Amino acid sequence: MNTTHKAPFLIVETGQPATRLRRYGRFPHWIRVAAGLEASEAVVVNVEQGGILPRREGFAGVIVTGSAAMVTDRADWSERSADWLRDAAHDGMSLLGICYGHQLLAHALGGEVADNPAGRESGTVRIDLHPPAQDDPLFSGLPLTFPAHATHVQTVLRPPEEATVLARSEQDDCHAFRWRDRAWGVQFHPEFATHHMRGYVAFRGEELKKAGRCPTTIARDVTAAPQARKLLRRFVKHARGLHAR
Repeated sequence: MNTTHKAPFLIVETGQPATRLRRYGRFPHWIRVAAGLEASEAVVVNVEQGGILPRREGFAGVIVTGSAAMVTDRADWSERSADWLRDAAHDGMSLLGICYGHQLLAHALGGEVADNPAGRESGTVRIDLHPPAQDDPLFSGLPLTFPAHATHVQTVLRPPEEATVLARSEQDDCHAFRWRDRAWGVQFHPEFATHHMRGYVAFRGEELKKAGRCPTTIARDVTAAPQARKLLRRFVKHARGLHAR
């Protein structure tokens, strides 16, 4: 029997799913399942509800969830989390930020986050990889174009110094970046399945209509996004390899 202890991953919970989607659990559960992590391999800290982030020692890596909050609000819990992430990134910890987590990591490292001039992005979108992605530990070998699920109104307008932009979409020029060699942000949601995405389109339906978009059409065009989903398992595998050195 294999009794090798696996260092856990810290999941930083920054918000809750839309009400209609909470029957599927919270964001950390979605992420853990998509990443192939057992319950014993993840430690969840809900920073939005006042949870205190622990010492960094002993974790294989960190995943930061999405949120309906806005990084630009500079909430106390968000700024404290940004300070922690900045120190962790400079200390060489393996980090992955998703949606809000992507924006928070960019902000923590000196980038600029603001409302997307192109408006809300929602549904299954086309991700186009930039050439540096072909040599990236998480993105290498993926198709140059693949589908991913997205729902956000803010974006990384200016990535941090020392960041390499890896991907874009029609509405967002910074859908993924790597900072130095151990920290990543992705604006899309690799943990989303199609039912999560359709639920969010329905939840944001009135906002989409006000922006002149048709939620029925967006929901109909939602497709599976297996390449995007691979990124979570790739991050876990890569982070474990680095942690074992």
